[in-house]
Amino acid sequence: MTDTTPSQRAQRWLDAFGAALASGQPESVLPLFDADCYWRDLVSFTWNIRTQEGHDAVRDMLAARQAETGASNFQLEGEATEADGVTDAWFTFETKVSRGRGHLRLKGDKAWTLLTTMVELKGFEEKKGTRRIKGAEHGAQQGRKSWLERRHEEEARLGYDEQPYTVIIGGGQGGIILAARLRRLGVPTIVIEKNPRAGDSWRNRYKTLCLHDPVWYDHLPYMPFPDDWPVFAPKDKVGDWLEMYTKVMEINYWGSTTAKKATFNEAQGEWEVVVDRDGEEVVLRPKQLVFALGVSGYANVPKIPGAESFEGDQHHSSKHPGPEQYKGKKAVVLGSNNSAHDICAALWENGADVTMIQRTSTHIAPSDSLMELALGGLYSEEALKNGIDHHKADLVFASVPYKIMHSFHIPVYDEMKKRDADLYGRLEKAGFMLDFGDDGSGLFMKYLRRGSGYYIDVGASELVANGSIKLKSHNNIERINPKSVTLTDGTELPADLLVYATGYGSMNHWLADLVSPEVADRVGKVWGLGSSTTKDPGPWEGELRNMWKPTNQKQLWIHGGNLHQSRHYSQFLSLQLKARYEGLDTPVYGQAAVHHLR
Repeated sequence: MTDTTPSQRAQRWLDAFGAALASGQPESVLPLFDADCYWRDLVSFTWNIRTQEGHDAVRDMLAARQAETGASNFQLEGEATEADGVTDAWFTFETKVSRGRGHLRLKGDKAWTLLTTMVELKGFEEKKGTRRIKGAEHGAQQGRKSWLERRHEEEARLGYDEQPYTVIIGGGQGGIILAARLRRLGVPTIVIEKNPRAGDSWRNRYKTLCLHDPVWYDHLPYMPFPDDWPVFAPKDKVGDWLEMYTKVMEINYWGSTTAKKATFNEAQGEWEVVVDRDGEEVVLRPKQLVFALGVSGYANVPKIPGAESFEGDQHHSSKHPGPEQYKGKKAVVLGSNNSAHDICAALWENGADVTMIQRTSTHIAPSDSLMELALGGLYSEEALKNGIDHHKADLVFASVPYKIMHSFHIPVYDEMKKRDADLYGRLEKAGFMLDFGDDGSGLFMKYLRRGSGYYIDVGASELVANGSIKLKSHNNIERINPKSVTLTDGTELPADLLVYATGYGSMNHWLADLVSPEVADRVGKVWGLGSSTTKDPGPWEGELRNMWKPTNQKQLWIHGGNLHQSRHYSQFLSLQLKARYEGLDTPVYGQAAVHHLR
């Protein structure tokens, strides 16, 4: 293709693609795609989050959705680029009901990967830019109410005299971010949170907790962090930002409120959600119910013989109060992932005698290496200088299909092995069980596949390597005694404190508790890709199970993930909810089957 520029090549493909779609013949589209092709669609064609893998999948999707979608006006955005025989291009397009943005990778003149995303619904755009409201009401008007009076009236009315269209259970980062998007779209929404204040889910964690992801990765929608915000924000700073954000974005946030029971009324097409609002029972009847209780929200606490006899303190890592009171005490921490390392390091810093019990291998990714090798190209000051802000970075990230994503990551972690060989060698000498994922693809793939199994090293690994944090690997706790624990190898460790850094269960455990076990099983397991790797059983699903898309329970949605995922995918979940609020036809293509229960 030496006769054309990358931009000419990309626009020629887009023109041909648009013409093939307009023909109404799915078969006419297939010659434009490589035999090994991937088309990832975020809502615009499928009203779903779905990846079509290969010609057959592309043809089947278009046969079902081509005519009704009415996609057209595919236009190159900016200049296309070429590297290693692959042309990269951004483009815009329209459907009958929406405007979209997409990304294309060409091998020669055929599409290798295609991303299509919904940006906004026609006629229901956010009131921003030239559409922004005036705010001030100029002129004289009797009985005029101020913004504050109208806001107070709304807060008093919603949930009592007027029902919200959407209820979000969980007022952490995910619930707040989604509510902000729905507010901008004019969808009446209430967020329910058991803690008194927005941000408390961060404030209540152990005092030394900081974000392990860098600031460029963590911005909230509409309101990025200031440009002097710490690279790794402390938990209380994050909590205060979330509280401020909730107020400024005018989110209807019910703190000190606990969901007691949720039931779907099939005849009425609505949910009945019984909540305790600071001692008052209130019944909410939303059309849509969103669980935003966190990927890491349902604590796994192992049942170990003798636990009831323990005379010291024992708790899950999510309830850890901090290290100060344990100076001079003997602490045993069961687990070896992020929370375990953070807690062990803080206890050691405060003068405790700490032993980590490592049951299975853990991936260690030194923070500096992770930022430079894995994230720096998209989320960093250097990326900003290159014209890649977090909006564009999110789409670049999204443009890589999960089926081949591991192949993008393996070289990164191969380089990390070389760069940090000294640390890895000393950890292994200390007895620490290391891994880089089943296929060497490292941290993010572990996160997607199982949501656990790693530590972003911000200092604790050196303490393990040099013996400051004692280590018992290839072990578990067999029995708990009044003042000690007995390990599976027969070792008895004195203990004043026992911390279960044992991770979290699937989010649909919340469904079993709040709705019913039957609904939980209808929805199936939440998270994971079906990669047939450790703790991620097949079959292959192509997308994260049940996240940000229609589930097999009518009008029930799951939202969550890290700050990056909550920011990015809340856009697509909010548009799905807005479309239903406005009564648009939303035929879901490719509803995922349930292969695994809780």
